Amino acid sequence: MKTFKGRTAVITGAASGFGLEASRIAAREGMNVVMADVQQDALDRATADVTALGAAVLPFRLDVAKAIEVEALGAATVARFGAPHLVFNNAGVSAGGLIWESTVKDWEWVIGVNLMGVAHGVRVFTPLMLEAAKKDPGYEGHVVNTASMAGLVNPPTMGVYSASKHAVVSLSETLYQDLLLVTEQVGASVLCPFFVPTGIIQSQRNRPSEMTDRTAPTKSQAIQQALSEKAVGSGRVSAAHVAQSVFDAVRERRFYVYSHPSALGSVQTRMEDILQTRNPSDPFAQKPELGAQLRAALRAAG
Repeated sequence: MKTFKGRTAVITGAASGFGLEASRIAAREGMNVVMADVQQDALDRATADVTALGAAVLPFRLDVAKAIEVEALGAATVARFGAPHLVFNNAGVSAGGLIWESTVKDWEWVIGVNLMGVAHGVRVFTPLMLEAAKKDPGYEGHVVNTASMAGLVNPPTMGVYSASKHAVVSLSETLYQDLLLVTEQVGASVLCPFFVPTGIIQSQRNRPSEMTDRTAPTKSQAIQQALSEKAVGSGRVSAAHVAQSVFDAVRERRFYVYSHPSALGSVQTRMEDILQTRNPSDPFAQKPELGAQLRAALRAAG
């Protein structure tokens, strides 16, 4: 995409983290901004912040896991601004613990938001963008889906989350290839961030009551939550930096977007495991003390 000025961005998870920073960049670039999020009070604050930057903003409260609400978002976007040019399917939630301890509702919640939220965004907005491209030879569009480095590797105690993010990487790669079959005017990218301070570690705050079937986390879930909070809290790459990387990738039509390119060594190791048909490598090979601590904590917890 050569220019952003005067165009429209649709961003989910827009009230915090990557979504909020992307909304700010879109505003500074002169775009109209459709800001969607599940948390109304945070969305209200974020909308005021982005509006103050001079952007025309359409706030929209929704749960991306619900198809009808994403469809309503698409209709509202077209009614206000027409077909969007940038769609950032970014909303996501976090969950962990030993994989067999994940309940039915854990799976339904995480897959619903992380995977089906992206699927709904692709299903609703891509046809709008293709139709706009058919009508206007000068139209440019781009879809960005937020996955994770956990969508490229498989760390322990993150099974539900990793499964959802691997699916987003696969969906996004397929979207990229499918778009190339039909147009040169609409592109796609996938964002794979590592540990970056955002609000995703506290995503339980927005978990619907109907998506909860336990009164308290298991010991492994509590341990994994504490480890994730420590890792994310110590992250030195900001959400603003990652959001700028997204816009740079869209401008350059670059598919893979990483927050920490130095972490790709673990991806290479996994690929070598697969190609050499060897068992999965020790994820703690570089920091064995961390693996020892985690094993000790889980075994002590029973």
